[in-house]
Amino acid sequence: MTSPTVNLISECFIRPADDGLSAGANKPIHFTPFELPFLNLNYSQKGLLFAKPPPPENQDFSITSYLEDLRRSLSATLTHFYPLAARLATRKQQNPHSYVIYIDPENSPGVKFVYATVDVNISDILTSTHVPLVVHSFFDLNNVINHDGHTLPLLSIQVTELNDGIFIGGSVNHLIADGTSFWHFMAAWSETFRSKEQGRCFKRQAIKGYEPIINLPFTHHDQFIERFEHQQCKERFFHFSSATVSRLKAKANAECNTGKISSLQAVSAHLWRCITRVRRQSGESETICTLVISNRRRLNPPLSDDYFGNPIQTVRGTATVGDLMGHGLGWAALRLHEAVGNHDNTAVEKWLESWFKNPVVYKFNGLLHPNAVHIGSSPRFDMYGCEFGLGKAVAARSGGANKADGKMTMYPGRDGGGSMDVEVCLLPEYMRDLEEDDEFINALT
Repeated sequence: MTSPTVNLISECFIRPADDGLSAGANKPIHFTPFELPFLNLNYSQKGLLFAKPPPPENQDFSITSYLEDLRRSLSATLTHFYPLAARLATRKQQNPHSYVIYIDPENSPGVKFVYATVDVNISDILTSTHVPLVVHSFFDLNNVINHDGHTLPLLSIQVTELNDGIFIGGSVNHLIADGTSFWHFMAAWSETFRSKEQGRCFKRQAIKGYEPIINLPFTHHDQFIERFEHQQCKERFFHFSSATVSRLKAKANAECNTGKISSLQAVSAHLWRCITRVRRQSGESETICTLVISNRRRLNPPLSDDYFGNPIQTVRGTATVGDLMGHGLGWAALRLHEAVGNHDNTAVEKWLESWFKNPVVYKFNGLLHPNAVHIGSSPRFDMYGCEFGLGKAVAARSGGANKADGKMTMYPGRDGGGSMDVEVCLLPEYMRDLEEDDEFINALT
C-alpha cells in the first residue's frame, strides 16, 4: 500500500527571545567522553500525537493561531535552552595538533520549525497493526548523523496537521540531549505554552576526572565518519498493562527468591527471551540484551537530574541461547539486574580511563549484533505530561532514526499506573513469529 504523502507547507527558524539570555551565553560548550563517541549516530526522534478539539469547540480552533502560539512559546523557552539554537563547530590546529568539537552558541541560526499536512486520521495511526511508514515523515532531519550538526540545526520541530489531529515531532542532535534532556526541554516548552512559570533551563556541570576540552586524535572528519543503511524492519507497539508488568515482576522475583528485580528489568528479560526464541539461533551462539543507562546518579559526585546532555552508556546481559532458553524469566532478569548493579562510579571511571587512552567514535554497524535486543528510552519519562493546549496526547511515537533489528523503545503507558508501551523493531520474519509466540502473547493477555 502506498504511504500517504506529507506535504511541507512552511518552515522557518526560531531564535531565543532577546530578553533574558544569561551572561556568558556565547561561550563554547564542550562535549564529554560520554557524548563524543556518538558522532555517527542519527538524531533522536520522538513526538506526541494530539487530537484536535471535537465539535463544537473546533469551530474556534485556528491552525494559524495555534502555530503562532507554538512559535512564540518556543522562542521564549529557548531563552533558557539557547544552545539548542546553535550549531556544532570544530577547531583544528596543526602545531601542536588539536581537533576539538564543541557547541558554538555564537553561531546561532535557530531551531528549525516546520509545518506540514497529511491526509491521515488519528485512527489510521492507532489501529494499524504495525507502525505506518508515514509516521517517519512526521519528523524532520531524517538520515542525518550527529556530526551533521555543524551545518544542520541541533533541534528541529515538525508540526504535522492530520485531518483530526496534530503531531508535534522533535528531532534533536543526540550529542546534546539524551531522552531525559529531550523530555526535560519538552516539559519546559509545554509549561511556557500554557503560560505557566517554569524554572527549567539548560544546565551543565563539570564531571570529575577529565579535562573539559577534549582533543580527538583526528585531523579530518573522514577518519571517523561512517554513514549506514537502515534495515527494512517492521515496527509494532505492544501494551503491557500495569497488571501484566506486576505479574512479570512478581514471577521474575519469585523464581530468583528475591525482591530486587525491577519492573523494567522483568519486562526487558521477557522481551529478550521471546525475541531470542523466534530468531532460532543455535544453542551455542551468544545472545545479548543491552540497556541504555544514565550516568547522572552513578558518578561521584553525581550530576543533577536536570543535567542537560547525553551522559549515557549501555550495560549488557549475556548468555548462550541454550542457557537463556533453558532457564526461566527470573534467571534472565537477574543477569540484567546484575549488569545494572555493577555499573557504578568505579566502572564508569574505569571506562573513562580506557577511553582517554584510546578515544573512539562508534560506528553504528559495529554496534549491531546478530542476536541482540537493545532496550532504549524509558517508561519513567513524563511524556504525557507535555501538553500544548490540546489536552493529554493520545499517543507517543518515534521516527526512523537509529532503527535496527532488535531495537526496543520503552514508553510509559498513557494510563499510567506502571503500565508500559514497547515499540518493537524486528525483521519481518521475526515480527511475524513473535506475534504468534505463546509465551509473549500469553503474558500480554
